[in-house]
Amino acid sequence: MKFLLDESTDSRAATHLRALGHDLQSIARDYEQALADEEVLAIALRERRVLITSDTDFGELIFRRKAAHAGVMLMRLRSVELPVLLASLDYALENHAHRLHEFVVVSERGVRFRTQTL
Repeated sequence: MKFLLDESTDSRAATHLRALGHDLQSIARDYEQALADEEVLAIALRERRVLITSDTDFGELIFRRKAAHAGVMLMRLRSVELPVLLASLDYALENHAHRLHEFVVVSERGVRFRTQTL
């Protein structure tokens, strides 16, 4: 799968996802620094990448402003420890890869999907 890792998410997740064979770009490494959320979302859409983020502002862009996207994984984890992040990503990928084009909220409790109405 193709992913775009937002600056708000631990950059070490990129190494893990690449090791699993995923095509991953990182805002912090591959793009101009301090991009606006709108531009990050536009890059992900243009490149058909699922955005992985911990920034809840993307929900505002998608649900209130009706911004188009190619999929968003919002990581709503209480723990900031890397093993928790990686286990949560692995769980979502193994069990819900077919729905990652949607707005996906990943937490310790599981995975839920929010539908965007236009």
